[in-house]
Amino acid sequence: MNNNKLIIKIHRSSSDIFSFLTNPQNTPLWIDSIVAEETSEWPVKLGTIYKNRGADCAWSEYEITSWEPNKSFVLSERGGTYHVRYTFTPFVDSSTDVEYYEWVDKGDLPEPYTIDVLQKLKTVLEKPYTNIA
Repeated sequence: MNNNKLIIKIHRSSSDIFSFLTNPQNTPLWIDSIVAEETSEWPVKLGTIYKNRGADCAWSEYEITSWEPNKSFVLSERGGTYHVRYTFTPFVDSSTDVEYYEWVDKGDLPEPYTIDVLQKLKTVLEKPYTNIA
């Protein structure tokens, strides 16, 4: 499989979710395999570099290659073939469908995400009084 698409409804506004996902301090809160993340600049924008460290202490780098605030963004692995696009579809009830679409230019995805990862994101974001940083 060279691509994977997951969709989950989260009861938060698209702007809240977008802000949460683009803040590198929040990534370890919902992705268990990432213990730290930082960016080359703040606020982030097209061309910003994200560096994250996994539990194995190895660092990976990704660049924002597409950027539509509160609508969509793409992170592409620097020097690699992996990409992930987050797309946000807001609803009038202040909930948002979050589409997580990951793909590789060639070969197979080494470890495609499962809905469990997005379920953790939903749980974190829907906690009462969650402060979106």
